[in-house]
Amino acid sequence: MSPSKQPASHSAAPTPVDSALYQEIQHFYARQMRFLDQAMVEEWAQTFTDDGVFTANAHPEPSVGCAAIAGGARKAAEQLAEQGIQRRHWLGMLEADEHPDGTVHARTYALILSTPRGGQAAVHLSTTCDDVLVREEGGLRVRRREVRRDDLR
Repeated sequence: MSPSKQPASHSAAPTPVDSALYQEIQHFYARQMRFLDQAMVEEWAQTFTDDGVFTANAHPEPSVGCAAIAGGARKAAEQLAEQGIQRRHWLGMLEADEHPDGTVHARTYALILSTPRGGQAAVHLSTTCDDVLVREEGGLRVRRREVRRDDLR
């Protein structure tokens, strides 16, 4: 997220997360991406806060709230199923900083792989993913996600 788009609460100096929180974030992303790749869209959407925002430079408008986020994922899952394509999301190069307000800003590279039924896997997209994570109900959830496709920069 660019500095001008960050909430005012992110103006204080962040600190890198400790190793326990880093591992928790890794585990969170692994589970979250499995939900998406297995077309478990309701479970995936529930990894966002109720007022969560999903924005991408490939989408004209952000999706706001779990219902809208689930709706977008459901539409994509249905299209992929019709086309016989399995998607896999790989997130790596995680950098995470904790802010004084308790939020965590997590940045990753994301590769999206596509495998057509009976075909070869190939990289579909290369992106960055910038998240604001919060703790709710004892676990991490995404308050805001910004996905930026490299081909649209």
